[in-house]
Formats: sequence, structure tokens, C-alpha cells
Amino acid sequence: MTKQFDYDSEEDLPTFVNIKPNARERALLRPGNHTKPIRKTSYENSPDVQRWLQQQSFEEKKEEKPAFNPSLLASKRDSPWILSSLTPFYNQNLITDVLHEAHSGKEATVYCCAAHPVTGVEYLAVKIYRPRMFRSLRNDAIYRYSRVQRDEEGQAEHGNSSRGSAATRKSAKSRAAQVASWIEYEYQTQRLLYEHGANVPRPFAQIGNAVLMEYIGDLGDPAPRLSDVMLEPDEAEPLFECIMRNIELALTHGRIHGDLSGYNILYWEGAVTLIDFAQAVDPYHNSDVFSLFMRDIERICQYFAPYGVNVDGIRLARSTWIRHMGPIPELV
Repeated sequence: MTKQFDYDSEEDLPTFVNIKPNARERALLRPGNHTKPIRKTSYENSPDVQRWLQQQSFEEKKEEKPAFNPSLLASKRDSPWILSSLTPFYNQNLITDVLHEAHSGKEATVYCCAAHPVTGVEYLAVKIYRPRMFRSLRNDAIYRYSRVQRDEEGQAEHGNSSRGSAATRKSAKSRAAQVASWIEYEYQTQRLLYEHGANVPRPFAQIGNAVLMEYIGDLGDPAPRLSDVMLEPDEAEPLFECIMRNIELALTHGRIHGDLSGYNILYWEGAVTLIDFAQAVDPYHNSDVFSLFMRDIERICQYFAPYGVNVDGIRLARSTWIRHMGPIPELV
């Protein structure tokens, strides 16, 4: 059974305009001049974010189409944000409708969509990120320093560039560059792993803050996360070995998931699918990410231990790293 999570309000607390000292009486006597709290708009509704979303979408339309207005979104509080994120996929003949919500969390929501016939599939999943996710990334620095990002002009820059990474600057333009960089990196990581035979959803497209990919599950019944299922005794060891093959495959192609656990592995019809690569890192850009690699393996070992799969996660992580990457950084 899929877990659903509420997410916090996107609105900031109200701020108030201060009245200068000794001017309160004059202000109160002046008609229509009472000070009122100013409510800030949500980050998603800010002009900068909406402008960025428009820039990410394709401007040209090959044909005139009816407006995209799925009935599922009508009652949702953040429907304008979701609609602006999905419309480019509709305009590009990738999806035709939004059918139901598959998974939801504080960082993103995944919807099951009816796929356009040209895609060759019946359903697609679209993962829509909220920009606020980037305010709360754990160990944010090590992720920034372990991947190529884009600056305000779209040029590639390393996370610890001497110019200061776009991810660390506070302007609206650099915030947009940060959002675009992280989502693009997740999509490219998923493409890379899929093309090399990893058990990940087939990626179809990425526009703005949304990633379109293969849908795992049945209509109205999305694949649950591995953390939410009880495995049969004879399933555990084969699934453990499959996940370890995927971890090793990713490492050999320059990727570490960075936040792997039973919460971002789907289970469907006896098979596992790894998801959520927003925090993936490149071990060739920063050798300090061995700690993330080891944590991924330890978490998987801990999940399977109750099923009788007793493996020393630290020892397995060290031997796998040495086999493909050479000496462990902390021992050099």
C-alpha cells in the first residue's frame, strides 16, 4: 500500500510594515492609511518561477489542440502549478490526460497519465517537483560538489567552482538555474542507467520541473515501495542480488544513487525498480562520495537482514569500490 504524505504550506508567514517612532498618532488619524499585513505569494506562483516554466516548454505547436484541462486537477490546491508543468507534455503529444495520483511526498508528486498513442505505451508516470525541495536537501554541499551544474547562462560549471556555484547564489536567476540543473541531472542519470540495462523506469522526456517516464503498476494500483511490502522467503535473496547488481552497474558508469533505501525502490510482480535519482552523484567528480555509496549498500543490507540475507554492508561496499574505483579515499 502506497504511503501518502502531506506537505507543508508553500506560503511564508506574513510580514508587517513598521510605523516610524512618534508617528503612530498621525498615522491613525490619517484616513485609509492603516497598516495591513502583507501576505507573500507562494514560491510556485512567483513571476520568476512561472517565467522559468514557460521558458522550459516548447514555444512552437505543430497543431491546434484543445486546451489541456484534466478534471482530476480541478479540486487541487496547487492545480495551476501542476497544469503549467504538464501542459508541455500534452502539447508535444506525449500525454492526453491525468488519471490519478500515484505517489506523493514533500519533494514531488507522481501522477499516472494516459499516454498518447505515438508513445507506444498505455500509461506514463510524470514526476512533478516543487522548487522548495532544493531548500532541504540533506548534505547539500556534497551533492553540489559531486556533479556538473549550470550557471545562470546555461554554461556547465562544477559544484565547487571558484566563481561560486549557481546552487549557492540567491538571485532568482540562479535559483532557476539550480532547479533546472538538479532535475536535468536526475533525468540524464535515469537515461544513462536505463540505456545500460539497469532496473529503472524507462525515461521519456524532461521539461522544466517534470520528468516523464514509464509507469510501473496497474491503473489505479501503482507499484508499492519495497518498504511497504512483505516479501516471500524465497524472493529476498534474488531481489537483494538484483539491487546490488544495479548499484555496481551504476558505479561502473559514474553514478551513485546517494539516497537509496526501500523507500525509493518499487516492487511489482516479483521485480524491483530503482527510482528517485535527484541526489545521484558522480564518483569521478568527488572521491568523498564513498560515504554515500557505503550508506546505500548498508541500508539495503539492513532491509534484507530480517529475511535471512546476512551480509556485511561495510565490507561489501569496500570490496565493490576497490574493484571498480581503486583505493578507498579515506585510506589513501
